[in-house]
Amino acid sequence: MPNLRLALCQIDPWVGDIARNSDEVVRWTRQAAEAGAQLVAFPEMALTGYPVEDLALRRSFVDASRAALVELAGRLAADGLGEVPVVVGYLGRSEHASPRFGRPAGSPQNCAAVLHRGEVVTRFAKHHLPNYGVFDEFRWFVPGEQLPVLRVHGVDVALAICEDIWQDGGRVTAAREAEAGLLLVVNGSPYERNKDDQRLELVRRRAAEAGCTLAYVNMVGGQDELVFDGDSIVVGADGEVLARSPQFEEHLLVLDLDLPAASSDHTDGLLLADGLHLVRAELDGEPVRDLAPAPAVTAGIAPRLSDEAEIWAALVSGTRAYVVKNGFTSVLIGLSGGIDSALVAAIAVDAIGAQNVHCVSMPSRYSSQHSRDDAAELARRTGLHFRTVSIAPMFDAYLGATELTGLAEENLQSRLRGTLLMAISNQEGHIVLAPGNKSELAVGYSTLYGDSVGAFGPIKDVYKSLVFRLARWRNEEAERRGEVPPIPENTISKPPSAELRPDQKDTDSLPDYDLLDSVLARYIEGDEGRDAIVAAGFDPAVVDRVVRLVDTAEYKRRQYPPGPKISVKNFGRDRRLPITNRWRRG
Repeated sequence: MPNLRLALCQIDPWVGDIARNSDEVVRWTRQAAEAGAQLVAFPEMALTGYPVEDLALRRSFVDASRAALVELAGRLAADGLGEVPVVVGYLGRSEHASPRFGRPAGSPQNCAAVLHRGEVVTRFAKHHLPNYGVFDEFRWFVPGEQLPVLRVHGVDVALAICEDIWQDGGRVTAAREAEAGLLLVVNGSPYERNKDDQRLELVRRRAAEAGCTLAYVNMVGGQDELVFDGDSIVVGADGEVLARSPQFEEHLLVLDLDLPAASSDHTDGLLLADGLHLVRAELDGEPVRDLAPAPAVTAGIAPRLSDEAEIWAALVSGTRAYVVKNGFTSVLIGLSGGIDSALVAAIAVDAIGAQNVHCVSMPSRYSSQHSRDDAAELARRTGLHFRTVSIAPMFDAYLGATELTGLAEENLQSRLRGTLLMAISNQEGHIVLAPGNKSELAVGYSTLYGDSVGAFGPIKDVYKSLVFRLARWRNEEAERRGEVPPIPENTISKPPSAELRPDQKDTDSLPDYDLLDSVLARYIEGDEGRDAIVAAGFDPAVVDRVVRLVDTAEYKRRQYPPGPKISVKNFGRDRRLPITNRWRRG
């Protein structure tokens, strides 16, 4: 069998920064070439970042992407890297009209290309366009109708893009018909809990269906609400995992593959499965049987993270990406001494360093001494910047000028804190992080223009019961490393409270969080109606109450900042319900 040394570059592209991304492609290609790679692959739309959303509809951006692709091919050759074929994703456009989709020639496409010896050897567009969950690709793109097969060192390599393997048939079946020895898939697959297991099962199944080894390269980093976890994988046709990259970190995976020699002489234009036309690009018809002088490479299989470690890495990655990619160097958090703000502070410290995290305690007449002490203790343990600014004088001034009582009086405290945070943010240039969790946002247990103030919500997609789990895990992880646990034990063990009135507890207004989260998971992620949830054994009165609270809080959620998606359905890109809505039957 011919050997092929493959390199998968698991990198973090920045949306819209084509120059930076081009530099990264050159840098990582150089590393791959120094490792003896004979074929190098980058993630989906690595040249433009992903997803580009409505930037795809700007002709200037499409033109810039296409021009940068050609320039990149020349630059690789000029830097002595032209002999290594490079597969890179970019934003392109269609050459022909797509009458079936009502789109003219020149419409945007999610593309990838092969660069070799200073030229763009072949281009192709994503065939299956996802239009569910966080994806709106039919809004932006038209599909490709080709199966590109690259013959390199005597091996036929079929090429595909992300969703092409998540759907049955298409390029997977066509790769078998083309008798490919390797199916190489470039991806921008966002993270959600347990997706690494789902992804492994998928690539194993598709490798078997294609009848060949499958290599899957994914990106890392964050883009607005989305987090990308990497987890690039290579599996054999028999399902054996040959190599696997770590999660949530940039990584160069290089390995030698024993692949069958190309035997087919199918000609260009042959009609394959799903109406795909075979397009060949032959770079080198001679197999390389020895990889001297470079020693043989066997890539490792990175260990998997635990559930809590995986979620934590996603929250940290998403927060870091949002702060850094938007040009900020520091964050500001209202640190109450409660579990939510404590967890957000710990995430921020891990994301950008304690020296860049600024927290302010804003006690009122109802703030307990133990909460004030807990906030100060967290600051001492982590080394972040901490100050105290009492809102009591402001609160008294408002009450002296108005006649607020009950809920209006309670919410005034939260809004004063929000105003103070934004004032400090404006004065000192920090970005404000909002501490709301998914349970509270689901039922509207938050104050507009108060605790909802901020540019990013790190735990927006984290249920309250999971907040406690993550806090305990982070402390245990610190102890395992011989470090000081960041979150005071009292913060974790005390009953949750907004502390907006004497002796207030969250359970005064809400069901116990374990019960609440169980109902919410069924109603939000599971899309189960009221009757189905009751039939599962939940108290009808509790279900009715929770469903009503969720439905009537939609207007609040629309005004909450973005936060990293970790669940199968987050509040934002995933779940899109009308604000004005009279349907109340779950």
